[in-house]
Amino acid sequence: MPIQPVDLTALVSAILGISIVLVPVIGLTARFALNPTVTALAKLFESRGADETMRILEPRIELQEQEIAALHSAVRGLTDASEFERQLASPPAKKIVAPTVDG
Repeated sequence: MPIQPVDLTALVSAILGISIVLVPVIGLTARFALNPTVTALAKLFESRGADETMRILEPRIELQEQEIAALHSAVRGLTDASEFERQLASPPAKKIVAPTVDG
């Protein structure tokens, strides 16, 4: 069986002609076939990111709550000290003594 020569121009034109039709068909097929997989992966990475964000934010929120509690106690202490200083600065109240009847 003799080997026939290959017409390279005809082969390339046939491949390009078929590609014009097949590339969009393969693209559409891949888009619709892979859409559920891509959506599932996106949700997985999104939930993983949310979990990681919560893991990072929890200690920061606890620290802020502790700082707020410390600020509340400091303000309460300052209020008590201010009240005490006001009482010290005000003149003492005169005691009213009821007159006694000797008789």
